[in-house]
Amino acid sequence: MAATTAQGAQSPTRTHHWTDASSIEERLHHAPSAIIRSAKGFWSKFQDFLGRDNILEVAVGLMIASAFSGVVNSLVTDMLMPFVSLLPFMRRNMSEKFTVLRAGPHPPYNTLEQAAADGAVTLAWGHFIDRIANFFVLGFLLYFVVLSYGKMFHADVIRHSIKCAYCRKQISEKSRRCAFCSSWLDGREDKESSALVGVQDGLPALNSGGGTR
Repeated sequence: MAATTAQGAQSPTRTHHWTDASSIEERLHHAPSAIIRSAKGFWSKFQDFLGRDNILEVAVGLMIASAFSGVVNSLVTDMLMPFVSLLPFMRRNMSEKFTVLRAGPHPPYNTLEQAAADGAVTLAWGHFIDRIANFFVLGFLLYFVVLSYGKMFHADVIRHSIKCAYCRKQISEKSRRCAFCSSWLDGREDKESSALVGVQDGLPALNSGGGTR
């Protein structure tokens, strides 16, 4: 009787074990179809992403920007900086200017490559100035290109901004109403507020007059 009771007590555990095993097998059986559905959904979203009109424009813009940046870097490094190096106090190209902070076993060094090969610690300030020149030249050229585009196609590419007189946020100078605080910029806000102040100032006088009567 005790053995029967013990077996009866153990049977639910065995049933639960087989239930877990069957559920795992069922999940494994349906796993390929779930993976296929997920892959199809991912591919569909990816196609929608690639099919957008501005994606191709952004890709072309990035490629043109990369090529334009390479041209500007070559213009500064190969065409402009050599003339700067002809100045009396310049003995080498600007990009080769450096200061040795800690020398290696075999100083002195004529180039950065020699210093790096000897394990020296250098401050390559000439290369930094060269990069700064690249940045400013690139900025001026881009500004010139944008201005030329705006004049050729009569497009307002460069939009000047002003500060809202009420919330102090940057908004377009052609805005008639602030996009942040919804205030009108034609002066009606001041007129309405002054009129409201006048009404509020007149209320105490009316109340005092009513009390006198």
